[in-house]
Amino acid sequence: MPLKILMVCMGNICRSPVAEGILQHLSQINNLDIEIDSAGTISMHQGNAPDERSTANASKHGVDISKQQSRPIKLHDFDYYDKIFVMDVNNYNALQRLTSNKNRLQKVDFLLNISYPNQNKNVPDPYYGEGDGFETVYQLIFEACSKLVDELKM
Repeated sequence: MPLKILMVCMGNICRSPVAEGILQHLSQINNLDIEIDSAGTISMHQGNAPDERSTANASKHGVDISKQQSRPIKLHDFDYYDKIFVMDVNNYNALQRLTSNKNRLQKVDFLLNISYPNQNKNVPDPYYGEGDGFETVYQLIFEACSKLVDELKM
């Protein structure tokens, strides 16, 4: 049975689609059996493709996220997924409001805790920024996903 991982950001159009795409790409290269999805803490962009700037930046690195569609996180996601990674403290707090079940919340962690253990660092939201923000986000997520893949290969 594959390990099931959910990536979560606010709108599911910038950071979490990139995290889903990178982890999917790396898991295929390394022949890992992982089921990966992404979701948002808001439903405003439900059904939309990822932000074109995220799509273009990921494509530049050989990662295709163009077929993804935004969806909001649901309560049953806590039961279905083995691990849920959030991009920032606001996402973490939103998931805490969604469920108070401690077993469910134990599955939630900051993605950058893989690269920076126990620091709860945020992946910055590039949505309102200019060009370089999307590359910065890509590199932060790539580093964390690469370390996660290395851990899973052991």
